[in-house]
Parts: sequence; structure tokens; C-alpha cells
Amino acid sequence: MSQFRLFGLAVALAVAAFGWALTCAAWRFDRVAAGVLPLDPREFPGLSVVTLGTGGAHADHNRRGPALAVASVREIVLVDAGRGVAESLRAAKIPVSQPFAIALTSLLPENTVGLDDLLAEAWLAPRSEPLRLIGPPGTAALARQIEAALRPGAQAWLEARTGGAAALPGFAVEEIADGFALERSGLSLRAGALPGGPVQAFAWRFEWRGLAVVVSGAGWAPDALASFAQGAQLLVSEAAFLPTPEQAREMGIEEDPERLRREAALQTGIDAVGEIARRAGVKTLALVRLRPPPVYDLQVTSVVDDRFGGRVLVAEDGEEITP
Repeated sequence: MSQFRLFGLAVALAVAAFGWALTCAAWRFDRVAAGVLPLDPREFPGLSVVTLGTGGAHADHNRRGPALAVASVREIVLVDAGRGVAESLRAAKIPVSQPFAIALTSLLPENTVGLDDLLAEAWLAPRSEPLRLIGPPGTAALARQIEAALRPGAQAWLEARTGGAAALPGFAVEEIADGFALERSGLSLRAGALPGGPVQAFAWRFEWRGLAVVVSGAGWAPDALASFAQGAQLLVSEAAFLPTPEQAREMGIEEDPERLRREAALQTGIDAVGEIARRAGVKTLALVRLRPPPVYDLQVTSVVDDRFGGRVLVAEDGEEITP
């Protein structure tokens, strides 16, 4: 009887081990397949913002470069295209071919270095229509350079896959001015100029069924941004840690004081963004383009809370925010 029980136990353990192995294999297959299989267009329940990349100009292994997806149902607009934007779209289960436009806040490098990534992925998808690219003067020249650099290699790759020449639609560029507006399937977007900086910059206002989201990528023109964001439910803005020369010395950061002052003129500091949100009267402030220090979210929100009484979110890559 004991031998029979031992045999039964051995069989049960073998079955359990086999089942566990199959489960692990299936889990592994699902993970691998999720990275390569075509994605169906993603649908959102309403107006949503996906923080594809929440880093800034400086490389940060915890955060990809600046990029947001603003979506209503199936309509999606990308705001900026920073480092790793194609992978960020895949992680958010958004096909690279789904966004109908890319809206640039400026031509600062951190906003544009992922455009080649998007174009190459669109060609491999393949995408049949040009990528609509909206930005300040100079956007067309940048787009032509990216297309020229990538087209020969992409053509060779596609010919290897298809056995013949393949059409490679590039960017369809619109260089804009203050007040530019666009609407598609009820989702509207409008550009607001942010004057006074070293490059031309815009904030973007998205509206859908009475809800409004404003996205800013520049660190100057706080008055213009506060006015443009009036009445929005959600403001998405950078919140950079900008130490004064005195703070830098206390923290042991060896920085040229003049350099710190110049960088502060380019970015919206943690101590300033709350005041902008308060003046705009928004309900929620989502902070992006972050880099350490500070190390903890509480260190950021405790400063912002001094000026702004609404909801404050320190966004991570891949978060979904609804206004």
C-alpha cells in the first residue's frame, strides 16, 4: 500500500512539474509574442494622456525621452518624440501606425531625436500614409534630413522582405504659427505660442466633449502658458530641479553658477510650476521631463503644494491619466 502511495505521489509531482513547465513556457511565449506581433488599434474610453516618456534632455535609464500620447477613443496625437518613443508605444499597446499626427512643442533635440525611430518603424509596419508632423519653422528641413538618412537602408530591408521595391511614405509636414488648429472625430488641438525663448515653442491644448488638456514642453513664458491653460482640467508640464548656486554648493554639486542660471532660463522649475497651474485654474497637474535629484516624489509634491492646491501627479513612463 505504501509503495502504491509513493507511486501515486510521484505521478502527481510529475504532472504538477509538467503543468508548471507548460505554464512557464506559455507565459514566456506570451511575453515574446507581445513584443513582435502586430497590434490592433487601441481604443480609449474617453480623453486620456499616456506618458510614453517622462525624462528630459539628460539621459535617465529610468525614464525615456519626452513623449506623450493624447487620445480620445481611437484618435491619437503624439506630442513630441523623444528617445525610445517607438518602444514606448509598443509598451502602451498602441500601434506605431495609429497616431494621426505628431505635434512638436519645439525643435529642442530631446523632442525630436525619436522621429527617426517612428519613421523607421512606420516603414517596417508598413504604413501606407505619410506621418503628419506639425511643428515650428524648421520642422520641414529636419524631416527631409531624417528621411534622406534612413531611406536607403529601409529600402534595402523592405526589398529583402517583399522581393521588390516598396513605397516609403515620409513625413507630411506643417510648419505652424500661434493659433494653429486641427480637429478630427471630435478631438481638437490648438497651438499656443510661448514667446521669449531661444527657440520657437508652443503649448498644445486638446479638447474633447467639454474636457481640456494642455501640454507644455518649454520652460519660458509662464504668463503665456497660464493664460493658454485657463479652465483646462489637466496641465502636463515639466518640473525640473533647478538648484540655486547656494543650494548646489550645499549639496556638493560642482556647477558653474552662470551655467545654473542659464539652464534655469530654459526650464520650468519645481518651485514655479505650481504657481502656473494655480493661475491657470486647472484641477490636475501632471509633472514630466523629470530628472533626479530629488529622489522621492514627496520631495517634488511638497514644493509644488506650496503654490497649487489641486491634484499633483509625478508621472512615470507608461502611466495613463484622465482629466
